[in-house]
Parts: sequence; C-alpha cells; structure tokens
Amino acid sequence: MSDSSTTEVAPGVFVADADLEEHFIRSSGPGGQNVNKVATAVQLRFDARGAAGLPGPVKARLFRLAGQRAAKDGTILIEASRFRTQERNREDARERLFALIAEAAKPPPPPRKKTRPSKGAVERRLKAKAGRSQVKKMRGRVDTD
Repeated sequence: MSDSSTTEVAPGVFVADADLEEHFIRSSGPGGQNVNKVATAVQLRFDARGAAGLPGPVKARLFRLAGQRAAKDGTILIEASRFRTQERNREDARERLFALIAEAAKPPPPPRKKTRPSKGAVERRLKAKAGRSQVKKMRGRVDTD
C-alpha cells in the first residue's frame, strides 16, 4: 500500500497509512528454532493525536478504550503475535486497531432518565408485603386452647 492511502473505519472516520508505523520483532512461545530466527510478531503504532481523520470526540473515546495500549505521546500500540507468519500478524494488528477505532466511533448512549414509581405501584407493593407478612405469621406454632 502507498503512504497516501486511507481506510474508512467507520462513517466519517478515516485512518491514513502515514499515521501507522510497523515494527517486526521476534515472537515468544512455541515455534521451534524458527522462533529464534524470524521476526514474525508485529508492533503497530498509531499516531492518534496527529491523525487528521479522527474527530475530537472519537479521539477522546479511543484513548479511554485503549487503556494501557495508549501512550502519553498520543500513540496507540497494538502487538500481534498469535500467528506464525508475519503477514497474518500484520493483518491481525490492523484488524484489532480498526475494531478499536470503530468502537470509539460509536456515539455514547443517552444518559438514563430517573423515574419514580407511580402511587398505585407503591400501594400495590406495600399491600403485597403486608399479605406476605400475614402468611408468615400464620406459619407459627399452633396454640391448643
């Protein structure tokens, strides 16, 4: 891909390839001798603070969702080492980043409106409680007078 291409992650949210930086590192875990020779794991850095295709509110939600993956300099680091090939790990890192950005692009739900129970509902609840109380009182020991 060329440096000038962009990907639309969500409606109105774009990620430019220039904002992405990939580093390939050696992967840990099983893989035999191959794991010591080939750098298959991917570290994908996304410059979220400098990205022009992200609106302000999306950036704020993205940093909140990213958690520890977000650095103080405004970059987000995604590490992918699930697969044995460099290309598949590269795709995996991009998919995970785009999914995170798409989640941040969703608008937050409207705030909950507090409601109060109606007077009739309160009365019905209290009447039911009194009825249960009577039933339990009747379960006591029988008096033989």
